[in-house]
Amino acid sequence: MRIKVSPFILLCIMGGLAIFSSTMSKNPALPLFIRSMGVPVSTVGFIAAASTVVGIIVSIPAGILSDIIGRRRVILMSMVVFATAPFLYLIISAPWQLVLVRIYHGLATAILGPVAMAAVADTYEKGRGERMAWYSSATMVGRFIAPLVGGLLIFGNNFHWVYLADGFAGVLALIAALRLPISTTTSATTGEAFKKQRGKYKDDLLFIFRHRGILATSGIEAVQYFAYGCVETFLPIFLKEKLGYTTWEIGILFTAQILAATLTKPIMGRLSDRYGRVPMISAGLVLGGVTTGLLMFSTNYVELLVLIALFGLGLATVTASTSALVADLSRAYSRGGAMGILSSIMDVGQSGGPIITGILISAFNYKTAFGVVGIAIIVISLVYGLGMRQIASRIKTS
Repeated sequence: MRIKVSPFILLCIMGGLAIFSSTMSKNPALPLFIRSMGVPVSTVGFIAAASTVVGIIVSIPAGILSDIIGRRRVILMSMVVFATAPFLYLIISAPWQLVLVRIYHGLATAILGPVAMAAVADTYEKGRGERMAWYSSATMVGRFIAPLVGGLLIFGNNFHWVYLADGFAGVLALIAALRLPISTTTSATTGEAFKKQRGKYKDDLLFIFRHRGILATSGIEAVQYFAYGCVETFLPIFLKEKLGYTTWEIGILFTAQILAATLTKPIMGRLSDRYGRVPMISAGLVLGGVTTGLLMFSTNYVELLVLIALFGLGLATVTASTSALVADLSRAYSRGGAMGILSSIMDVGQSGGPIITGILISAFNYKTAFGVVGIAIIVISLVYGLGMRQIASRIKTS
């Protein structure tokens, strides 16, 4: 007897497995893998950012494509990459090869992120923020398990077991995606019907690119992920090389971060449905900025655990509201494109985080670099909150 699973649950299972695979490939493995090849700290950020740079280019076309040919087809494209990319890490012997593999692997999350969120937003009007947060929490289950499992599977400078596990999870995600019954067409469907409303669809895309609220909210998510890229890339190196922590201890810290985000994100999504997106975004950014600035000033493991968990709470508070706010502000015909813009601009931040932080660390030190990032985030959050007040007053949340 075949068990029937709802499309939303299948989507959550698929997303959780895919992000588990993707996260384990980089946290804490990637910066340590890069360093094991003798790459200097100042260059680590450029290699780590290779996958997210892809998202800057690919996310918008992927979202638009899903508006045209349907969410399921585009999701399946990303799942093929999730299922194949991890095995390529097993044959890497030089840093330039790692860059190429990271670019290919980056296609997976660049495509999946906006399209899966658009699929959830299409399905739910009432309580959209909470539903999108539940999906995001499902992916965060993968995120919080990945650092612990990845840390346990690293043996010295042998990273093969990590990437074998990544590949296995990616294949399972593909199998789950193949069972998705999500319609292959959308409100902007293919064929003659799409041709008839092509002019309206172009107007909707222009609406997205000109909407200050959508662009500002996408930019603010980029700021949050700038900090995330900074912490994800350089905290493992600092903890191992400067403080002498083991990889499994580092893995537990990042597990605490994602666990805090996973458990609180649906709650933050519900609060944003009830009290408004913008106040939640601003509060989460302030919390993220404070904890980022303080991370380098503690050597005590328990203090680090608390700080990184609070960073995860800030991350959940921001991202539970940003995607829902963009969905609120966009039009149904072009929601995939709007989510693509959100994801693309976010990737600008996430790729910029490791690059700029690496330069700051080389020029100054870890404490100064993280302190500058933390202060900048707090200032930007206050500017965003004031600038969005007028727009937020016109938004009706469910």
